Amino acid sequence: MDIIIMADSSCDLPLNYIKNNEIHCVGLVCNLENKDFIDDFGETLKYSDFYNKLRLGEMPTTSQVNTYRFIEAFKSFVEMNKSIVYIGFSSALSGTYQNALMARNEVLKLYPHADITVIDSRSASLGLGAIVFYSSKLLKEGATKKELVDWIENNKLKVNHWFTVSDLNHLKRGGRISATNALLGSILDIKPILNVNDKGELIFVEKVRSRKKSIKCLFDKFERYAVNPEKQTVFISHGDCIEDVLLLKSMIENKYKIKDFIINPIGPVIGSHSGPDTLALFFLSNNRNT
Repeated sequence: MDIIIMADSSCDLPLNYIKNNEIHCVGLVCNLENKDFIDDFGETLKYSDFYNKLRLGEMPTTSQVNTYRFIEAFKSFVEMNKSIVYIGFSSALSGTYQNALMARNEVLKLYPHADITVIDSRSASLGLGAIVFYSSKLLKEGATKKELVDWIENNKLKVNHWFTVSDLNHLKRGGRISATNALLGSILDIKPILNVNDKGELIFVEKVRSRKKSIKCLFDKFERYAVNPEKQTVFISHGDCIEDVLLLKSMIENKYKIKDFIINPIGPVIGSHSGPDTLALFFLSNNRNT
């Protein structure tokens, strides 16, 4: 039975990678200017257009993938006798994973012999993208479904998520920080360093002064925690700030002989909550280092 890797659009992988590697994705929804956009990796709503609108003051809302859409996606592959491994957005950040579980149960009522595995990645953005990337690589190397699922479960909490944001008001809107802290942070030019813990929750780790120091801090986390860095693919996602991406990338390249980087903008769903100029670095370590 052929194995299908599914994910959702929160993985933030480049569109050409998704197409070239036959990763089947369902899109979360961003409502911008009273219009719903299913996140399709920049095809319909261009990343630059989205972030320009945020910079002009637009305040989009977002919604998870509903159960119906998951049922339709799962059924389409079950009817082709495909085995499905769905790797989903952290359950601590979205209800998408729970909707996928409910959809699986509904599909099994219609197709009792359907082979559908639903995994909570406890990851987001290119942290989830990294898990999808390595899973696809394993599948191409001939891994069985059990080997694939076991690898994901044994390694997903080794994917480090380190990131910083430029505008604290987006985190305030999402309830991550108080209005007072957002105001003080803006006045003092404080740039928080954030992480995702073992539960898949977003947490504050430390605060630094100035954008330049925050980018250096991301590099320091890589230098401290990355395991066998020169054998890794390094992942960087961003809120339309390619110059900062190139600075971080050059810091890493100046010390390590790393050949493989995957770089892509943060999609509109996560970007609605993190804001323009977010910079995020993902790599493999021994644990989450929170």
